[in-house]
Amino acid sequence: MTQSPVIRASNRGANQKGLRAYNERLILSVLHRNGQLPGSEIARQTKLSAQTVSVILRKLESDGLVTKGRPSKGRVGKPSIPMALNPKGAISVGCKLGRRGSDVLLTDLNGLILFRKHIQYDLALPHEVFAFLRAAFSEAVEQIGPELANKLCGIGIAAPFEIWKWGASDGNTPEEFLSWKDVSFEHEVAGFTDLPLYMVNDATSACWAEQIYGRGKALDNFVYFFVSTFIGGGVVLGNSVYEGKLGNAGAFGPLRVGDKAGRTRQLLDIASLHVLETRLAQSGHDPKQLWSQPQDWDKFSAQVTPWIDETAHAIAQACISACSVIDFEAVLIDGYIPDWVRSALVEAVAAYVAKEDSRGLILPNILAGQVGAEARGIGAACVPVFSQYFLVSKPMASDGHF
Repeated sequence: MTQSPVIRASNRGANQKGLRAYNERLILSVLHRNGQLPGSEIARQTKLSAQTVSVILRKLESDGLVTKGRPSKGRVGKPSIPMALNPKGAISVGCKLGRRGSDVLLTDLNGLILFRKHIQYDLALPHEVFAFLRAAFSEAVEQIGPELANKLCGIGIAAPFEIWKWGASDGNTPEEFLSWKDVSFEHEVAGFTDLPLYMVNDATSACWAEQIYGRGKALDNFVYFFVSTFIGGGVVLGNSVYEGKLGNAGAFGPLRVGDKAGRTRQLLDIASLHVLETRLAQSGHDPKQLWSQPQDWDKFSAQVTPWIDETAHAIAQACISACSVIDFEAVLIDGYIPDWVRSALVEAVAAYVAKEDSRGLILPNILAGQVGAEARGIGAACVPVFSQYFLVSKPMASDGHF
């Protein structure tokens, strides 16, 4: 994942007694967004006193969250010693619960994936998903060893909102799938770990990953679309993902848009991979190949090319609708799709947006996301870390249901 060189400033700090926890989060956030910095630059960006920064950095170093870099030489006076995040200062578990497959990841403070495990299925059933999660967690802990295992800070699960409402496309939905409505994630996870649990919408989770590790570092606000079985998305305002009161903000799938035939439909019924799955099956292809890694869609170009055009036409309308509410500076598009498909989709969306009636609007930049297909799992893993150590708009926790 390529990180943008342009970094926006974070919020100012406070020197008053009793705000140490906030200031610690602030300094960690500044180091995350900018990379290693000397104490003087941290003080300048946070507006904290040099003494306050020095005291906090010593504590963070003692806690293993930051580490000293090499002193910078060749300047007048005492060499400056930069401080940086310690990547292994905290480790987090992320689980992406998908309709066609699930993933378990372990990531460090810099988002580096230390462990990954994948399972594929026709339909997500609770007993199969939780058995996989339990086994993968045990394997991950054993693989990273006891030293890093002691740094585990939480487990994040990214799941579709009300997944039980999105059953089999042929209508033959097993009764067990409908039982997702009554599943307690907290109870299931407590069966194999006492780590704190954080729940997040799957598309919002992908938005978190993009905001933290992708182009989001360079943007104050943007709309995010993630194309998978069903298209979803997220909203970033003021450098932070806005989840909404119930955690379902940016649910762009139900937006009404016009298809190429002039009919009004929900965005998710046009710009989703389940549409492409159906067309592949009708053409005699196995739709499961869409989910295989590495992704090789070249052999499906006869079906993929028109799907890209129709999807772009629909997403462009959704972009206009979103920017009618808030003047977003950019729209980012990613998904469980190959790089060449994402590039073609972004180019087509930009072309269609330019053709839309945009009177009274400031059109956003249409950009490709940088995190890619694993964004939901990476986002799920970063939620526990950022909830505990960095500045976020709203602390995230779980009551065990979603």
